[in-house]
Order: sequence, then C-alpha cells, then structure tokens
Amino acid sequence: MSSETLDRSAGATRPRGAGGGSRRRQPALQRVLGKHPLGWLLSTPYLIFLAVVFAYPLFFAVYMSLHDYFFSAPGAVVERPFVGLDNYVAALTDPAVLRSFANVGIFLIINVPLTVVLSLVLATALNKVVHLRTFYRVSYYVPYVTASVAVVAVWLFLFSGGGLVNTLLGPLAPEPSWLINPSLAMPTIALFVTWKQLGFFILLYLAALQNVPNELYESASTDGAGVMRSFFSVTVPGVRSATVLVLVLSTITGANLFTEPYLLTGGGGPNGASASPVLIMYQQGLQQGKPGFAAAIGVILVIVVLIIALLQNRFAGGKEQ
Repeated sequence: MSSETLDRSAGATRPRGAGGGSRRRQPALQRVLGKHPLGWLLSTPYLIFLAVVFAYPLFFAVYMSLHDYFFSAPGAVVERPFVGLDNYVAALTDPAVLRSFANVGIFLIINVPLTVVLSLVLATALNKVVHLRTFYRVSYYVPYVTASVAVVAVWLFLFSGGGLVNTLLGPLAPEPSWLINPSLAMPTIALFVTWKQLGFFILLYLAALQNVPNELYESASTDGAGVMRSFFSVTVPGVRSATVLVLVLSTITGANLFTEPYLLTGGGGPNGASASPVLIMYQQGLQQGKPGFAAAIGVILVIVVLIIALLQNRFAGGKEQ
C-alpha cells in the first residue's frame, strides 16, 4: 500500500474536532444576527415603519373581522363579542361582494396585460431615443403624478354621453354611453388606470434595460436577428425580473381600486357594475357602520392578491430554477 493511500486512510479516521481544518462553532448571537449585525441596526427604522404601517393594521383587521366590531367614542368601553367566521360567511355569500370581486377580475384581465406590454414596448422605444429623451420620459410620467381628480375630469369630458369620443364615433358610439353602460364601465376604468399609471412602469423597465448588455444585441444582429427577433430573444428575457415586479405591482394596485370607480361612475355604478372590493369596504365599513364585515372583505382580498402574486412569481419566471 502506498504512502499516499496510508495518509488518506489516517485522515479518514481522524476525529472531526482535531487538526487545522476543524470548523469552530459560531456564537449563538452571531448565528442569529449574521456576520454583520450592523445591518440590522441600519434597517431597524424601516422595519419599525413596516410594523406600524402594514403589519399592525393587517393583524388589527383580522381581529376586527372575527368580532362584531363597531366604532365608538374615544375612551368608551364597549363590548365587541367574538363572532368567529360569521363575517367571512356573510361576505362570501353577499351578491354585491361577489360581484365586486368579479368586477376587479375583469379589471385585472384588461389592465395587467396592457400595462406589461405597453410599458415594455414604450420603454424599449424610449431607450433608443437620442434626441429629446428627457422630454419624452417626463411626458409619459406626468399623468402618473397628476392628481386623479383633475385627470378624471378630463376623462368625464371625453367619455360622457355628449363627449368628444362619442362625437367622433357618431353612430358607432355605444348606447348607453361608456361610463353608464354595465358592460363598458369597468373596461373603460381599466383603460383609464392603464393610461394614468403607465409612466411609472415605463421607468421600471427603463431601469431594467440599462442592465441588458449591448453585446447581446450585437451578437443577435450578427446572427441575422431582426428587430422583433432581438426584442423577444434578448429584451424580454433580459428584463424578466422587472416583468415579475410590474405584474405584482399592477395586480396589487388594481386590487386596491377605489378612486377611479368612486369618481368616474359615482360610486360603483351603474348598479354595481364598476364596484370594487375596496369601494364595498368603504361603503359597508364607514357609511353603513359594519367595520367587521368590511374587515373580512379586506382579509379575503389580501389572501386572493397573495395567491395571484405567488402564481405570477412562479409562472413568470421570477424565481431562479
């Protein structure tokens, strides 16, 4: 038997704690906080912000949904009995609530794909603009930072019964008009929200496009790829992580739809065709004094949005395989 074999055999029988290659046990505090505990100190203010602004309201909403909760004067001691899942049963069997979830589903089916496609295409075009680049980027971003009340007034002028759009369409104009038509009210709101928020998602894609190497486009061009082929083979895979972010953010924004149906259709009209779950929460919780019922709708909405976001992250390729 050779000396090399003997050395390996001796090393195999050597105890783990012996020798210079042994691994020292880390202190318990270091195992919890990691090698750089200063990072926890620097992130503490943001963690406190998340706990106060997001975590506490969510847990309090769950508490409200499990009780016969109602608002009272500050300092007043009132009894709010535990009702279990009664509020959830009432919410899931309420036709108005179910219709509001169907309405927001229609909204998301229209809004989310349009947002992803238009923002990516426009960001790709703006990324290649040489002259007046800042002007074009600001132009797309202005509607996003403009107050919704001001922009809604313009859309009411455009899509009212005697508005500019119906005037241009003439006999092709829908009857009843866009925002008072049960079939067209929610699609019209979806188009409005897509247009208003497009600038924000364009900026996200523009930031992602800066990380796509130009060498990939040059290689694709050398291989004979045209504009469309380069777009689908280089651009789309290169901004995949940004696409997942746009999908999740647009879904969360759409699920929290409130201002647009409240202002454009007078609170969910016609006959609840444009009502959203958040709008129903406002009406039930504040106007009709049923905060426990409204909290149950909110918790259900959070669960639905989380499931959709997880599916988007899974199937859009956001998770590295």
